[in-house]
Amino acid sequence: MVLKKKTTRLKKKEASPQQDAPPQKGPKDSENGNDTITDEGIQELKDQIASEKDRVLRLSAEFENYKKRTQRETSDFRKFANESVFRQFLSVVDNLERAINSAQEGSEISGLFEGVKLTHKEIVKLFETFNLKPVEAANKPFDPNFHQAVTQEETDEFPENTVTKVLQKGYLLHDRLIRPAMVVVSKRADKETEKNIEN
Repeated sequence: MVLKKKTTRLKKKEASPQQDAPPQKGPKDSENGNDTITDEGIQELKDQIASEKDRVLRLSAEFENYKKRTQRETSDFRKFANESVFRQFLSVVDNLERAINSAQEGSEISGLFEGVKLTHKEIVKLFETFNLKPVEAANKPFDPNFHQAVTQEETDEFPENTVTKVLQKGYLLHDRLIRPAMVVVSKRADKETEKNIEN
């Protein structure tokens, strides 16, 4: 009986140090603490990378727009650099066309007529080389983007608002209008007015 009591006391004493010891943090607790700090750092780095990426993309887009704008301006400069020269040539062509029209009325100056006609042909060919071409106007619907109306003509031979005569040709350099065509535009005859005049 005595031996059993002693054994029981020893078991109680051996168990008491484990009960009095403070609880220790397990590996999960320490790992959770470290994981929280690491996640915040990673998120901060991610935010910085995203910000820098956005800035680089914006700079890249601005540079691409700058390149395109520069290329377009350079192309326009090359296409229209000779615009002032062609403007001066237009008056020469106008004079030659007038000379051709006058020479056609007489046969004595047929040689002059042929020479002037050849000169005019060469100049027009030069214009075509540099993509300078006349504006189509005769018998076309009036277009204020390409035609300049000088006067109106009452007529039933053409639909209303149609170019009946071209007083001076207009010209395009590539797709840019450098001079509008000066034209006469049709106007429908007022029949009621005519009847009143007859009466």
